[in-house]
Amino acid sequence: MSDEAAWPALMAAAQGGDPQAYRRLLKEIIPVVRALVRRRVYDPALVEDVIQDVLLAAHRVRHTYDPSCPFLPWIGAITAARSIDALRRHGRARRREINDDSAMQSQPDERAARQIDGIGAGSELDQLLGVLPARQRQVVEMVKLHEMSLEEAAQASHLSVSAIKALLHRALGRLRSQGRTDHEP
Repeated sequence: MSDEAAWPALMAAAQGGDPQAYRRLLKEIIPVVRALVRRRVYDPALVEDVIQDVLLAAHRVRHTYDPSCPFLPWIGAITAARSIDALRRHGRARRREINDDSAMQSQPDERAARQIDGIGAGSELDQLLGVLPARQRQVVEMVKLHEMSLEEAAQASHLSVSAIKALLHRALGRLRSQGRTDHEP
């Protein structure tokens, strides 16, 4: 059984060298990562490749995770980046990215869907960040919500610090302009 509240402690133990905690964490997050990937990637074979890529990326940057922060947004940002990268590599970013949640009902992962749907569903923050392209949203989440440094965000997303700065600048500008149009009479 998955216990999302235990994930930060499991990751902290894994960062300290506890292989059992790391195995448990990986076992528990795979269904959630699979559900997140399936929201962006249609091809079942590519889904499994992206899951493996996410796990490898998370392993490489596990030292950047701050156990005092929620774990799901951290792994979610990695998952989003790896999904988009895979779609781009395979030339399917525009043809295969799923934006219609009803299309996902044909092959749902019920357990993971319940976990994800219960996390921040319908929140104001999700609605606000929903206007951003995926890469900009990821950068805002890493730098502003998870309080990662620009260097940490660059390393976690495999981008340069200047690319992170540019994405963050564009995202914040878009959010500011969105805020003005939403509140005008």
